[in-house]
Amino acid sequence: MATQSPLDTASATRAEMSAAPIACDVLVVGGGINGVGIARDLAGRGWSVVLAEQDDLAAHTSSSSTKLIHGGLRYLEYYEFGLVRKALQEREVLLRSAPHIMWPLRFVMPHDPSMRPAWLVRLGLFLYDHLARREVLPGSRGVDLRRHPVGAPLQPRFERGFIYSDGWVDDARLVVLNAIEARERGAQLFTRTRCTAAQRHASGWTATLQPADGPARTVTARALVNAAGPWAESFLRGTASPATGEALATKSLRLVKGSHIVVPRCFEHDHAYIFQNPDKRIIFAIPYEQEFTLIGTTDQELQGDPRGARIGDDEVAYLCEQASRYFTRAVTPADVVWSYAGVRPLLDDASGDPSAVTRDYLLESNTAAAPLLSVWGGKITTFRKLAEDAATDVGRMLGEVRSPWTEPAALPGGDLSAWIGRPQRPDTDFERFVTTVRQRHRWLPAALARRLARAYGSRIDRVLGDAAALADLGAEVAPGLHEAELRYLQREEWAVSGDDVLWRRSKLGLHYTEAERARVAQWMETPVSKQRESRAAACS
Repeated sequence: MATQSPLDTASATRAEMSAAPIACDVLVVGGGINGVGIARDLAGRGWSVVLAEQDDLAAHTSSSSTKLIHGGLRYLEYYEFGLVRKALQEREVLLRSAPHIMWPLRFVMPHDPSMRPAWLVRLGLFLYDHLARREVLPGSRGVDLRRHPVGAPLQPRFERGFIYSDGWVDDARLVVLNAIEARERGAQLFTRTRCTAAQRHASGWTATLQPADGPARTVTARALVNAAGPWAESFLRGTASPATGEALATKSLRLVKGSHIVVPRCFEHDHAYIFQNPDKRIIFAIPYEQEFTLIGTTDQELQGDPRGARIGDDEVAYLCEQASRYFTRAVTPADVVWSYAGVRPLLDDASGDPSAVTRDYLLESNTAAAPLLSVWGGKITTFRKLAEDAATDVGRMLGEVRSPWTEPAALPGGDLSAWIGRPQRPDTDFERFVTTVRQRHRWLPAALARRLARAYGSRIDRVLGDAAALADLGAEVAPGLHEAELRYLQREEWAVSGDDVLWRRSKLGLHYTEAERARVAQWMETPVSKQRESRAAACS
């Protein structure tokens, strides 16, 4: 199948959707991390794949996480040892696959004797260190908060604590990288395209894909993967039609809203904090975008359409109150510069406490007629393993066994060997990469070189092109954001709107004024033909 490159995503989608019907092996519904991960794995095994996402890639849950690659320390209290072990096994696999968007992070847990006894915390951390093999991440240890720099921002009553390891990920970029590789391996991805109908037959599926701004198109597929996240249950109950009278939806989702706030930086060092709360929940306080601290998350039941999920005043107050129990300087709602809410589509296990609902996933195969695979639950850390299991299940249902391949594979931009030679450690490899980028492109300002290296890894030259000076990147639409990068995001990463660029492909929106954000939005709304005319006029 031909590789798709969305130069002008909106017009390309209109043109493609008005063409002949598409026939493929597998139709994937949903462009979050699970959907794109499955599309990538399937395409890499040689099946023809079409993916439809009703909005932008990572527009919902997959850009609204706490942005951690972690085993889930608190899940040990719920005896979810299998889930924790599976997630811990994935941490270093992921860190090696994309060291530009994922890196190790040390966490500080101040000990509050009223929450959990020290021996219980030590036991949990011992298990956390040893449930899976570690080669990159250091183990846990105790810390004297009265003497260590990580104790300085904390109230004096916290005298001791523990430090352990997990990882950080740019969640929305992780989705985009999986989508890029899926496309490069032959998959066709349609964003802002809703699957409005999917009719099951004995030997295949016939689906209708409706773009936001063009005519509908028919897709025929041998198998369908329902990876619609918070909409997975409603898709089966309202959009998909069975071949006979069988019920397609046999499981129920429990939608749990998790909200986060961003405040000016609460501390100077590079460690994160995990705080235990009186309600037995935990929150994180994480260094974010150099100038900020990210605090989250909450757990609230959500009723109604997940698209309408917003952080509530009560959630803001809760996060501020719990952070203020630990920090010397109180965090108040007036400090909040940005907030977001995501909806976790958790498999309903009849647990009374939203925090106790399992974060594990279930893949449900249905072969009553044409193959159907539904993805229930999951977490970002286990997306690769989920995708691998899903692709294997699809192959089994199609009667075609094809070998897994993603565990040792780098994601787009993650193979830095052409720049730095043989990889050593993901964290030090990235710093070597930044040094090489600056040596090759001495005209790049240091801050811009690091940001571009973080965002694009070894694909940075696709952004820079043949530029030999800063002026060659085109007009600076907003501070540090040039036309060359925006054109790349349109051409290669399905970016259409200002929000796509400012809040998902990057978090530059946090650093810009309202007027600067408006300039980016206006540039993105300008048709590509007008942009070309403007560039030609500037060069004449």
